[in-house]
Amino acid sequence: MSEPPGAAVTLAEAPPPTDAPSRRLAPQRVLPLRRPGRWIATAVVLVLAAQFVHGLVTNPFYQWDRFGYWFLRPTILDGLLVTLEVTAYSAVLGLLGGILLALARLSRSPVLRAVSWVYVWAFRSIPLIVVLLFLYNFSALYRTLSVGVPFGPAFFSFDESKLATDIVIAVVGISLHESAYAAEVVRGGILSVDQGQHEAAAALGLPKGYQFKRVVFPQALRSIIPNYVNQLIGLIKGTSLVFYVSLLDLFGAAQSMGSTYPGDIVPLLMVATVWYLILTSVVSVVQFYVERYYARGATRSLPPTPLQKLRIAITDLRARVRREAAV
Repeated sequence: MSEPPGAAVTLAEAPPPTDAPSRRLAPQRVLPLRRPGRWIATAVVLVLAAQFVHGLVTNPFYQWDRFGYWFLRPTILDGLLVTLEVTAYSAVLGLLGGILLALARLSRSPVLRAVSWVYVWAFRSIPLIVVLLFLYNFSALYRTLSVGVPFGPAFFSFDESKLATDIVIAVVGISLHESAYAAEVVRGGILSVDQGQHEAAAALGLPKGYQFKRVVFPQALRSIIPNYVNQLIGLIKGTSLVFYVSLLDLFGAAQSMGSTYPGDIVPLLMVATVWYLILTSVVSVVQFYVERYYARGATRSLPPTPLQKLRIAITDLRARVRREAAV
């Protein structure tokens, strides 16, 4: 738009620069967002935990003096050794059986797939106590077992009752039962490996066995370990059922002493409970370090160990105290 004739055009002058020094920003303390709900929930949990611990310590019904008497008795320790022995054998055999079943389920042979599926279906359907009782009475059905040609001569035979001791029955029964669950854990871990890893290994011309041993299975272990350790913890507790096939494990020893000393039933149950807590805690610690080992290359940084977490917490606490003192 043009200006009318004779109009004067004036330009606004910029304000002169001031000579006042620029103000320096004062350090401000960053306040965290207030979360009253979190504090209330924390207070409620702490109160409930304190009441629970107070009840454990002050309730005379637990008889902590008798608990201390029974905790390291030879009978209890012998039962603990039986539990560890059955758990160790069953865990190894169950995992090996699960690997074989998983490979059979993933094979191209319809017979192997069908047999593996039927095995997993059957043993996941039958309770463990039924399997143990059936094996315990197996000699009544088959007094002798032989190996040879079907419907033909036998190469050799042996007496089943002499071979099947109580611990053998417990290990075989639990291993057969655990193999069905371990098979699904292993199969899920193998399927979790990216298909590109299989294709890359095949493109390098690696043999199938080498591909599985060096490429697929190490990566599958990152998924297998947490799930199988969960199974292992259940296995530790599941060994308490071997008491019903005349094998005195930890629970069986506590139960036997409880029937002999009826007044100490609760302390004996607490002894078994604490030992089971110790065993599962040790397994959980081992699980953490095994998972940390196989996490190499999958994460940018390995998860800190409990000792490292403690050092970080102490360092942060010291820094916070210094900041509070400076303010």
